Amino acid sequence: MQDETGSFENLSTTKNILVTGAAGLVGNELTKQLLDKGYSVTAIYNSTPVNISHPNLIIKQCDILDTSSLEEVMEDATHVYHCAAIVSFETKDKNKLFKINVEGTANVVNACISANVQKLIHVSSVSALGRIRNGEIVTEQMNWTEETSNSVYGKSKYLGELEVWRGIGEGLQAAIVNPTIILGGDNWDNGSSALFKSTYNEFKYYTEGTTGFVDVRDVANAMVLLMNSKISGERFILSAENLSYKEIFFLMAKYFGKKPPKKNVTPLLAEIVWRLEAMKSAVTGKKHLVTKETARTAQSTVKYDNTKILKALPAFQFIPVADTINRTCNNLKEIYHL
Repeated sequence: MQDETGSFENLSTTKNILVTGAAGLVGNELTKQLLDKGYSVTAIYNSTPVNISHPNLIIKQCDILDTSSLEEVMEDATHVYHCAAIVSFETKDKNKLFKINVEGTANVVNACISANVQKLIHVSSVSALGRIRNGEIVTEQMNWTEETSNSVYGKSKYLGELEVWRGIGEGLQAAIVNPTIILGGDNWDNGSSALFKSTYNEFKYYTEGTTGFVDVRDVANAMVLLMNSKISGERFILSAENLSYKEIFFLMAKYFGKKPPKKNVTPLLAEIVWRLEAMKSAVTGKKHLVTKETARTAQSTVKYDNTKILKALPAFQFIPVADTINRTCNNLKEIYHL
């Protein structure tokens, strides 16, 4: 946690900040915020290039499964943000999930220890806490179990966290963040931004399930604040608000000027839909938004406790979800000329 005086360390003397997965949603936003704050950053990516240009930015291609290349780019690093990961709820991606989210994280931790990195901030997920907990408030004290998770993704993030805890046990200074559903992307064909596309196209269905939502800007900001602090050996849920999917879809429809969904998806209908989507995906080869895992998760009422991060970082406040959705809708309108 914060030290007893409430003071924070200063990153201004950092020789090199390294960000893994800098082309992804969190990594990209984090890199921009670090550059805006005057830091020099080395950003690494695997397949998708980092679309940022800045005099204080060095961009390198590096597969975190390639231990030699990873150790090379981390030679001069003093502070590392590990954002690289695969998010998928498709059964066919099981091997990739464990390779990147577990083995890749182990490689990052090992490289940090070898390079005597001063501190690591690791991006995990609330999926690692076991989010199928109807009627319970999810806190940082909870962990993934077979009974509380329905996704291989959640298991991979939990096992990835264990690698970070191993590193902490070996003397590495590190903290973990567990974001809920992250909003704020500018590509509505990927991740949570696909919800915006569905709403714009006036998708008719909604669920009464509840979960947490958070702005990508808040995730990046909290990570920087944690890095600047003396906090280590802790994990933090990052969730602005617990809202139902119905509320989220209605807000998106409002700011897009579209008709909100009208039909509540019952558990039976959800089971039918994910099976139809699976068959469609098998024929087209395209990934589908609705899988068995996402369909069942969307029916669950899960609430997250965000008080730990607010107590640890008194200056930090979450952006209201309505503001996030309004901003994202406006950005998507501009990007897609809607």
